[in-house]
Amino acid sequence: MTSIEAVFFGHHEADPRALLYYEWCQRDESGYAVEDFAEEVHELTHTDHPLAGACWRLLDKVESAPRVPDWPYLEWVDTREPGWADANTAAVQADSHPPLPVAEFSAAELLDRVHGGWLGRCAGCTLGKPLENGFVWTPQRIREYLESVHAYPLRDYVPILDKLPPELESRRSWRRSTLGRIDGSPRDDDIDYTILGLHLLEQRGRDFTAEDVAALWLERLPFLQTYTAGRVAYRNLIDGFLPPDTATFRNPYREWIGGLIRADIHGYINPGDPFRAAASAARDASISHVGNGLWAAMWSATLVSTAFTATTPQEILTVAHTVIPARSRLAVAVAEVVEDHRGGLSWEDAVTAIHARHAHYNWVHAIGNACLIAAGLLWGEGDFTTTLGLTTQGGWDTDSNTATAGSVAGILTGASGIPPHWTDPFHDTLHSSVTGYDGSRISDLAQRTIRLIE
Repeated sequence: MTSIEAVFFGHHEADPRALLYYEWCQRDESGYAVEDFAEEVHELTHTDHPLAGACWRLLDKVESAPRVPDWPYLEWVDTREPGWADANTAAVQADSHPPLPVAEFSAAELLDRVHGGWLGRCAGCTLGKPLENGFVWTPQRIREYLESVHAYPLRDYVPILDKLPPELESRRSWRRSTLGRIDGSPRDDDIDYTILGLHLLEQRGRDFTAEDVAALWLERLPFLQTYTAGRVAYRNLIDGFLPPDTATFRNPYREWIGGLIRADIHGYINPGDPFRAAASAARDASISHVGNGLWAAMWSATLVSTAFTATTPQEILTVAHTVIPARSRLAVAVAEVVEDHRGGLSWEDAVTAIHARHAHYNWVHAIGNACLIAAGLLWGEGDFTTTLGLTTQGGWDTDSNTATAGSVAGILTGASGIPPHWTDPFHDTLHSSVTGYDGSRISDLAQRTIRLIE
């Protein structure tokens, strides 16, 4: 990662230098002929006082660059086409995989599984939160720190030293996510969006639109609790844009992880119906993401939905692979992880390979983080504690990745099977910046989710 990324990341989504730099990266990564602009982009983005007009003019040129010849991947879908999400997933289902039988759970077992998903998401998010900074928390750096506090491999929340490294001190609210200091599931956007999705589905039903999602953001989601693609989409809404233009206008973060982190609720309400879960997640994600950012949301929702009917992570990943285009970079990348596991590679070597393959992406890009989620699930082998520990130790967007892996592991295990040291510190309570939801009971959210399941 370059130093300029560390300067821009998370603080200057509207800075013309950031928009220019990350749009150039996005275009370069997705097969556009922008290499000729590299030197000029470098000059404008590495100066303290660039001319905004020069950045905007160069950005216009970058955005108008053509696709390189013979680009081998499928990277785009027209989200303006009515019913695009449902039609896409229906076609994928018909062509590549028969529908799964919906599990016939008792009411008590279904509630236990859904509750397990909520608790697993909260536990995973909390575990990964102190180590969420891919610029400094590499897998090696994570291991060195955890070994210094006698906590490697991770089997519980992250302990802290009396004298802390600056990487930890710089994390806002990190203390509320560490061993012995947790009092309720800490506030985080990875949990906020799950709550917001529940509220959306209760108010608008399963046939909600992207415009419904946008209206709910403006009503209940604080602007400063949004990040990267979500913040740009929010800004675009305020400026009068409507979905799907909110996802594409001056939004260079549109293939990052923000769509994936919103997807779990769509899996919770569609147990054993992964294609319906994927279509629902796609509509939600479409206000801020396209391409691999949108495919990642569909993939994640399918992981969660399939966890209700599958018995192993391998089965779950096999089904999830069918809802994303086989020629997308995301599908190719996750398939490599699955093949590494099938070939007997160790978890350590698999994570090293993931970081080597995808180091050219930002550490919150959807593709590399989806690979780390897949690795945590595969090598975790269905064990709740091992899955959470490995996913966090993999690095990059640790709280988001482990939240998703925790959802899947929690559903597989059920709330009754999650070791209590993960859930006792929550006192059945979570904190949230979503209007009206701070201090919510996790068990109540699970009950409300159950009422949405058809």
